[in-house]
Amino acid sequence: MRLIAAALTSLSLLGASLAHANQAQSTPSATSIDISRVSPALEKYAINTIQEGLWKRPGLTLRDRSIVTVATLIARNQADEMPRHIALALDNGVKPAEISEIITHLAFYSGWGNAMSAVAAGQDVFTQRGIGADQLPAASPQLLPLNEAAEAQRATGVQQNFGQVSPGVVQYTTDLLFKDLWLRPDLIPRDRSLVTVSALIASGQVAQIPYHLNRAMDNGLTKEQASEVLTHIAFYAGWPNVFSALPVAKGVFEGRR
Repeated sequence: MRLIAAALTSLSLLGASLAHANQAQSTPSATSIDISRVSPALEKYAINTIQEGLWKRPGLTLRDRSIVTVATLIARNQADEMPRHIALALDNGVKPAEISEIITHLAFYSGWGNAMSAVAAGQDVFTQRGIGADQLPAASPQLLPLNEAAEAQRATGVQQNFGQVSPGVVQYTTDLLFKDLWLRPDLIPRDRSLVTVSALIASGQVAQIPYHLNRAMDNGLTKEQASEVLTHIAFYAGWPNVFSALPVAKGVFEGRR
């Protein structure tokens, strides 16, 4: 965690000179690549379906859609699209500190390599916009309060199931993830859950979705928003990943009635 936080903090040392005025909330526009020269049909879908359709659906705010998209790209290590969507996220109201925390969080849920690719993409955008260390989270902030009862229940279940399989994983899960990472204050619990669920769906990790989708809804994500997350991710991670997640999401929704 310190490695990634340090890498993000070092963005300020690059001495960016380009200031970027805040823009109105926006949807993704066609990229600088001339899509029509390769696939006119893809360009049509990019404009008519994604830009003018998906991103304007009412189920999620533009800020939420940007969080979901950035998390999906990091989870799938799709570095080419990261700079454009990190910039769009900033335009849509996601703070630099929140982007920093999304990258840090996904180091643990999508892998260190994916997070470091995102650091490189974020570095370019932060430099262009003059984002310095004063806008990034502290490496060791004062953590949010821990729900002792809920954490004890979670930790006991994991210890009983897997303590003899991999004591190291169990220890790090408690000490590093749930008593540290999840309590970092620069990404509110609801958004941290949104990032986690998005990454799990995007990477096809369906076995982990029930716990984290329930946690997301406990943290304030509504059923309608969760449903729209699935719709949004279908375009950025593919229909098969979302259809694999649909039965799991259905089970969570029905179990919470």
